[in-house]
Amino acid sequence: MMTLIRRELLDNLMTFRFAVAVFIIFLLVVANTAVLIKDHERRLAGHKTEVQKSRNYMSEGKTYSVIELHVDRPPNPLSIFNTGLDKRLGNEIWVYYGHIPTLWDAEKHSSQNPFMNILSSIDIVFIFQGVLSLLALIFAYDTLAGEYERGTLRLVLTHSVSRGHILLAKYISAMVCLLVPTLMSLILALILLTTSPSFSLSMQDFLRIGGIMVASIAYLSVFYLIGMLISSMTRRTSTALMLSMFVWGFLVLVYPNMIVAVIQPSNPPEERKASAHNHIKQIWEAFERERKHYLTTDTHLEGDPYGNLPWRDGYNFEHFQDKVSVLQYYYHAGAEIDGFREARESQVLHVQDYHRFLVPLIIDAAEHTWRVRKPVLEELFVLPATIDKIWLRLSPTGIYDIATQALAGTDLNGIQDFFTAVQQYRQSVIDYYYDKKVFASREWFSFDKAAVDWRTLPQFSFQRSDISINVKRALPDLFLLLMINIVLFIGIFLVFVRREV
Repeated sequence: MMTLIRRELLDNLMTFRFAVAVFIIFLLVVANTAVLIKDHERRLAGHKTEVQKSRNYMSEGKTYSVIELHVDRPPNPLSIFNTGLDKRLGNEIWVYYGHIPTLWDAEKHSSQNPFMNILSSIDIVFIFQGVLSLLALIFAYDTLAGEYERGTLRLVLTHSVSRGHILLAKYISAMVCLLVPTLMSLILALILLTTSPSFSLSMQDFLRIGGIMVASIAYLSVFYLIGMLISSMTRRTSTALMLSMFVWGFLVLVYPNMIVAVIQPSNPPEERKASAHNHIKQIWEAFERERKHYLTTDTHLEGDPYGNLPWRDGYNFEHFQDKVSVLQYYYHAGAEIDGFREARESQVLHVQDYHRFLVPLIIDAAEHTWRVRKPVLEELFVLPATIDKIWLRLSPTGIYDIATQALAGTDLNGIQDFFTAVQQYRQSVIDYYYDKKVFASREWFSFDKAAVDWRTLPQFSFQRSDISINVKRALPDLFLLLMINIVLFIGIFLVFVRREV
């Protein structure tokens, strides 16, 4: 067995294609890593700028009611390996007690350099998807077909060597030759990352990178075995090469892009959207009735401080903005009018009572709105992504991309983790307001007696999900890659042992 492995290993190492593989992988991975590091530094600088703007904005706030808390999603350092959705989805959101923030409400700030955006979209996994799979097929297409043509396979089988040992030796030697440039280029990329001041990788990040390496090896093995299967079924290397190029083009280039372009899950029916729209409208109409009823029963408040709050026309469910945005405009404007700041002291207590009643009512309406809004948003955005994933899993390229996104935390679940933390932060701020009785305080609507101390407000912090969660999300796809490897190897063995030499 060792003799066979040494023979196959030397045959592969002495070929021109091995030198080409080393050069291409080194050049692409190392050069692209340098570009991605610059892009990450730019994104990190933009994130820090937004955070500072948010702090400056809060420091200028005079009353509790006029402040929205701005939260910005930091760039994921592992997006260098698989960008996924990290750059495509929103990264800045406003946190407000009268609205449940979601990923679909977020905006994003991006590069003003289109050329840089094109370069930074080519991550390491993208290179492996195209180049490594092609190199694996080039190494494999003549593995058995070449031996058929030269007649060396018959000579080898005259010795007491089993066909299974021959297949295993060819597989091990070729994978070693392919892994040498792959692992060395990844090590150089890691050296570049760890020496960059903008990167701070934890032990869990290194474990995630290790998981991405394991997925890359399994993906590389799949394409080598596909090429080996084609080689075992043909007797001419030219035929094997042509079939290998066809399979590579279909699995890597055609099928994944075809799925994204062709598979378009239907949106929720218009009746479903209209029903949710009407339900939310009823929630805020009920809120408006309760608010006005309070004003009619409190004779100390002269008139309606905020006037009528109209329901916004031209409602767009895909860019869901509920009535809170309209309410917020009037409410914040009302907090600054002279009638509030210069109200007679005898009326201030009644204004405080009004806010003690009004703000919890807004929070309750926002919670009801979210319960109506959530399932429709999932049907609009999450369901199509789930269906795309199912179809993409019919290609090893799609499986590899999904698995590495999950390990890097740049998949939809990883991005939603951030917005789940934002929702929890909003709740902690509301709890803080309740504990401090902020809604009923004079500082809620006026700054003439005391200034707001924003330093005591809960601060937002976000930690990416634990490595165990990333592995759990990636495990089904890693298992699929493993099963494809096993099935392909069994198929190659069955074809080879039945084949006349």
